[in-house]
Amino acid sequence: MRRILLALLLLLDLPADAAELKIATWNIEWLTTKPAGHPDLPESVRPRSATDFARLRAYADRLAADVVALQEVDGPLAAARVFDATRYDFHFPAETDTQRAGFAWRRGLSVTRNPDVSALDLAPRSRRSLRRGADITVRAGDGPPIRLLSVHLDGGCAWGSVREPNSRDCQNLGRQAEILRDWIAERRREGIAFAILGDFNRQIGRGDEFLAVLNEAAPLASPTEGFSNPCFAQEGRARRFIDHILLGGAARDWLVRDSFRVLLYAERDPAMRDRISDHCPISVRLDPR
Repeated sequence: MRRILLALLLLLDLPADAAELKIATWNIEWLTTKPAGHPDLPESVRPRSATDFARLRAYADRLAADVVALQEVDGPLAAARVFDATRYDFHFPAETDTQRAGFAWRRGLSVTRNPDVSALDLAPRSRRSLRRGADITVRAGDGPPIRLLSVHLDGGCAWGSVREPNSRDCQNLGRQAEILRDWIAERRREGIAFAILGDFNRQIGRGDEFLAVLNEAAPLASPTEGFSNPCFAQEGRARRFIDHILLGGAARDWLVRDSFRVLLYAERDPAMRDRISDHCPISVRLDPR
């Protein structure tokens, strides 16, 4: 009995940095509390009902991530309709866009809000700009810190060349790739583990030019590589991921094997995309031990 009690006490006395960290990214597609007809919303956007918010909150509870990089969310008030504000805290860039990239994280984590990566917004004065990056540093207990960046990059260049762009969108994405490369280079000089999470609007795979630009600063691990996206996928038609989690520095070694997950919605009717989201959350687990 004494040995059992001792073993239990040892388990309770494990250092705080022994815990895994589950990180996720989720584009919740025009998540806002603004009413229909608001000038900041396109006419095609129909605000969600109380039932829709309840459905989203149920999926957030199922996701049960420690940190979630968010996209297309209109700030903390909208985020709190999905994530329980008694259990999660929020951070969003200092911009007025309805579609913002930000974070929700489990209260109890030590989080530092870093300056926005404002350079990612290549058109800050346009009515609907290209969105800043949200930058935080997270530490669980006495564990090592990890720097996280939530992004929502320019669309329209899912596979085109970013080194020799033949469209404005690919040109923009190429410029954003260089900004991210510089951010990665700073993290490498800092010697900190890091991850870039979000909606890249890009089908990143082996040999991809966009990823090659980022790899100029540091080698990255891409858990989505080699997988098809099952979110609202039609039978027999594989989809490529455009949401990604890129791990760098020590975080590449922290990735728990086979921990990559896609949280699928029970609703399969394509019409439900506007009520839930056209993106499913993806996640990985990290173990810094």
